[in-house]
Amino acid sequence: MKLWNENVEVDFFKKSLASFASVSDLFYKLGSKYYAYVPKGFAKGSPTLQSRNSLIGKFTEKWTRDLLEPIAKKYGLFAINEVVCDDLGLDNKTAADLAFCTTNENIQKPQNIKLLFEIKMSIVANYEYISNNKIKYLGDYKTHKGNPSLLRSDSMLKAIGKAVNIRTSIVNASEIPIIVLGNSPITKNYAHKVDVLKNSGILQGFLSLNPNPASCDFIKCTIDKGFNTVEDYDQLENIIGEFLSLKLYFFSSMVTNFKLGQLIEIANQEKSYEAKGEKFIKLLRGNNEK
Repeated sequence: MKLWNENVEVDFFKKSLASFASVSDLFYKLGSKYYAYVPKGFAKGSPTLQSRNSLIGKFTEKWTRDLLEPIAKKYGLFAINEVVCDDLGLDNKTAADLAFCTTNENIQKPQNIKLLFEIKMSIVANYEYISNNKIKYLGDYKTHKGNPSLLRSDSMLKAIGKAVNIRTSIVNASEIPIIVLGNSPITKNYAHKVDVLKNSGILQGFLSLNPNPASCDFIKCTIDKGFNTVEDYDQLENIIGEFLSLKLYFFSSMVTNFKLGQLIEIANQEKSYEAKGEKFIKLLRGNNEK
């Protein structure tokens, strides 16, 4: 299966225009021409096309589900959009964009959710609408004034905030991996932050499903792979498969070194590494609840 590319973006425009959207819903009008983004060199700016944001959001959620559904089936799971789980703070307004679950329904229990995805994808390159639903490619994201997908600071902050909200909901949330999916690189300002977020376990990484977002240099991968550009479908399947195969735990606490040493000493009395780890997590959670 193919990852995100310019053909997918053109497909979005054509399908939207053929069904329910007008040209002004999807393109900025600059003079007599229509552009997906304001090209660099234009002095004039335009407000964000809110009408397109909602349309591309629905499109990318379905596109991602279709892309990942074969992987979910391989592990006996269902790929579901708009998953609601009140225990995880995911209500109708803040539902998970996509989740792998053991049951095929939108309203889920925490124990049935095996992987959560937050989708932050948008139109990346620039295009011109000609006429009769003809779309002309103009250049990659470096040729226009827009900040698509993970290049937007507000998109990054919203994804991080949602992950924190899930992590701090209930104990069950500590066992669910959270992945943010985009279709652009990240900025240099977030290169260190995403590695910290991954290493701390708040979320398991940011993935770009667009192997070729630009013709020149861009951040493909951070040092600790808090952000990673997926090159092909096999790599994507391996990354997701690893999260589904491993039993992971998120734990966070602030205790004295003395107390931490006590907990480690008690946990170390268990026989196996797995038992030691489970005992330590149990002790740490118990300490936080006091």
